Amino acid sequence: MTAQPGQPDGVLFELPEQEPEQEKATARAASRSRRPAPRRPAERLPVARVVVDTPLPHLDRYFDYRVPADMDEAAVPGCRVKVRFNNRQLGGFLAERVETSEFSGRLAYLEAVVSPEPVLTPEILGLARAVADRYAGTLSDVLRLAVPPRHARVEKEAAKAAEAAEATGADASPDAAGVSAVPEAAESGAAPETAVTSADPEMLEPGAGSGTAVIGAPPKTAGSGANSETAATATTLGTTGSGVNPEMSGTEASSEATGVSANPKTPGAAPSWEIAATGADPNGAPSVTASGEAPGTAPGGTPEAVPPGARTGPEAPSNTADTPRAPATVTGPPPATAATQDATGAATDPGPWADYPEGPSFLRALRAGQPARAVWNALPGTGWADAVAVAAVQTLAAGRGTVVVVPDGRDVRAVDHALEQRLGEGRYVALTADLGPAERYRRWLSVLRGAVRVVVGTRAAVFAPVRDLGLVVLWDDGDDVHADPHAPYPHARTVLSMRAHRAGAGALIGGHTRTTDAQLLVESGWAHPLTADRATLRRRAPVVRAAGDDRELARDEAARSARMPSVALRAAREAARTGPVLFQVPRRGYLNTLACAGCREPARCDSCRGPLAVRGSHAMPSCGWCGRVAGQWACPECGVTRMRAVVVGARRTAEELGRAFPSLTVRTSGREEVLSRVADAPSLVVATPGAEPVADNGYAAAVLLDGWALLNRMDLRASEEALRRWLNAGALVRPGGTVVVSADASLPVVQSFVRWDPAGFAERELAERRELEFPPAVAMASVTGAPEHVRELLDQIELPEGAELLGPVPVGADRAVGPDGAHPTERALLRVPRAGVGALSRSLKVAASARSARRDEHLAQVRMDPLHVV
Repeated sequence: MTAQPGQPDGVLFELPEQEPEQEKATARAASRSRRPAPRRPAERLPVARVVVDTPLPHLDRYFDYRVPADMDEAAVPGCRVKVRFNNRQLGGFLAERVETSEFSGRLAYLEAVVSPEPVLTPEILGLARAVADRYAGTLSDVLRLAVPPRHARVEKEAAKAAEAAEATGADASPDAAGVSAVPEAAESGAAPETAVTSADPEMLEPGAGSGTAVIGAPPKTAGSGANSETAATATTLGTTGSGVNPEMSGTEASSEATGVSANPKTPGAAPSWEIAATGADPNGAPSVTASGEAPGTAPGGTPEAVPPGARTGPEAPSNTADTPRAPATVTGPPPATAATQDATGAATDPGPWADYPEGPSFLRALRAGQPARAVWNALPGTGWADAVAVAAVQTLAAGRGTVVVVPDGRDVRAVDHALEQRLGEGRYVALTADLGPAERYRRWLSVLRGAVRVVVGTRAAVFAPVRDLGLVVLWDDGDDVHADPHAPYPHARTVLSMRAHRAGAGALIGGHTRTTDAQLLVESGWAHPLTADRATLRRRAPVVRAAGDDRELARDEAARSARMPSVALRAAREAARTGPVLFQVPRRGYLNTLACAGCREPARCDSCRGPLAVRGSHAMPSCGWCGRVAGQWACPECGVTRMRAVVVGARRTAEELGRAFPSLTVRTSGREEVLSRVADAPSLVVATPGAEPVADNGYAAAVLLDGWALLNRMDLRASEEALRRWLNAGALVRPGGTVVVSADASLPVVQSFVRWDPAGFAERELAERRELEFPPAVAMASVTGAPEHVRELLDQIELPEGAELLGPVPVGADRAVGPDGAHPTERALLRVPRAGVGALSRSLKVAASARSARRDEHLAQVRMDPLHVV
């Protein structure tokens, strides 16, 4: 072919120019040709019920979406998805797939399946729903705590490892590693139908009768849905609810507690541990499957607002045989070592449990798969970690898993070392925040896929997806770090007891002390006390002396007012000849509080009236609020310009001890640097509570300073917390060593410490709180925020019968109004009998949901079981 005459070389012909209208028509035709083919729904179970990640209380329910055919295999229950919600793309979890939706309109399709990995198991979903209802929170908030963020590279690594194992024909089942296989019901998420005589630990009251909870998976029913063109809705797990359009944001979700699952008990006579596990509800309610009205329901269970076209009906997630499931990616544990086989052999080695009269029987109950539940007062020393490891080994021998929750990373390392000695490497995982997102997610996936069944970690490990859970362990339950600082602020003790109750698992709540909350579980019969006899305790405990007793005061009258009395100095000087000596100081820092040297009035800043403090040995007094240096300070009351120290911190104490003991090394352990261990050599260690390092062979002596600073705090739990800190420090002292506490010897808490009797103190303290109607004898909730927001929320709450409103009152009165004239913060307390804790949670949830639905500004914080009520 040649070019046309008159055209440039290489041009065959010239197309005629198109008119503008023709160009637009051509573009529209090309656009229509590029449109994707119409999506068609999956043939089986085409409706997905999704938990959308939204914090709004009135949207705390399931939303229905259509599953496209091209996502049929990937969209498995528990996977992460993306959905279109109110013209935005949000993340969420696919809770279940059903045949139909009760919404009569058109459902929107799932936008994407982020990953086919079923990261949300049915057990954790049910637990999260129960925790959200218990703490007046939302399911999405709890799932944010329960499921770690996805790490795509780690998921791909694990998938490739599983494929490689299948290609080589390796047996990846737990049985191959010497561990009993997970029962089929546990694999599928369905609960075996069993009756277990176990009461809800949240409903406890001494003397209440026990009941039988019928356990089994709820029947499969198609849930209600809504138009998910904008967003599709359904009610929460195990609830009666209505499908609504999420654009209509005034509808509340209905909730009802689901049934619990339990491991079948060994037939025959029930040992004492099984009887202890049949205790009644701590709140006095019958120990049957709870079913309360849900947030947003009127009396009788009828939803308050149901839009036209919506219907109500029972619903519960179900994972039936015809539900698409993820491909099998479970990789088994490493091959069992000889040490592991010995640990899980026929003979039950009680190990450190031999020191407790009922310790061996507790282990036998765990090995038999029984839900043995105990409140454990550990003997002084560091052997508690080995005892936890032995309990985990016996639970593993029954083919069941264990979750161990401890306060901090040092305790995780202690249990990690004990598990390595008892089980061997690769048979367990440790989950801590310092691992980094990739390694933490890698270990979490190994638990999810059944590769390991023993988990130890800090607070977040309460939701670890351990298969066929047989034991939950909580160490030092009185530590504040077990209360999550994120909404809905659940406490690890409550979550683990709920989880043990739902799973028919054993529970071990241990520590050197005993909290009043743990004592409530004992008195209700839900848990059994597990303590050593007095003879064993006397052999293992140090000798405790109070610096303020009559004998010491007669010898040294100045000891009444001295910060470091002579008895403490004598004990430290004698003990330092043979080993390290521990000094516990309640406050960190240098000179934290100052006062006028003349009239003893607190020294305050001339500008903002904030407290003055000294930050270091060469620092000038400065304000703790605005930071201004008080160089020309004079007392406004008496005119004196000199100041005296009122509260001395750990760094100043270390300086003073360095001058008193010039030949000894003085080390500090606190917020700036926490020591893990110290050598068995003469030295002095100054530590704040919780940062005391472990000494090789134990400390020769311990001096606990400034007991008044712990006991005089404006806190209901001041005495309980002081005893916990003293016992934890005293437990680090070698048997027969000396502990000197600087406190008034006539106080009951000091007497309990001298006798090393935490159980007696907890019993007496709980009796007093029951008489005064203080927690944990009653349930409490707090509403905190700006005064107008607190009052508006309180006006909308329909308090349950027997509820009592306390306040609102200002909190932090000395800083209530700042320099900028900001509004003060107020707090109101709501008190109900323990049997009404569920009703109070629902009332608070309804009020918060109503405000959220109206899009009112809501700045009041709602918190169940606040740590500090005084």
